[in-house]
Amino acid sequence: MAIMKVLEILSNSNTSWEDATKKAVKEASKTLKNIRSVYVSDQSAVVKDGEVTEFRVNLKITFEVR
Repeated sequence: MAIMKVLEILSNSNTSWEDATKKAVKEASKTLKNIRSVYVSDQSAVVKDGEVTEFRVNLKITFEVR
């Protein structure tokens, strides 16, 4: 039986929601081992002068605890 843990993380990118997700996983993997999945629970964007300037995601990262 595997023991799994979920950690909530916020991330942002100037490029896209996908890039914000990848950045979060890359940063989390520096200290978390055995990451199994990522669930994007929320997305938002910052708008300035009629243009999207920043993409934000709220993630739930699931990893196995050994």
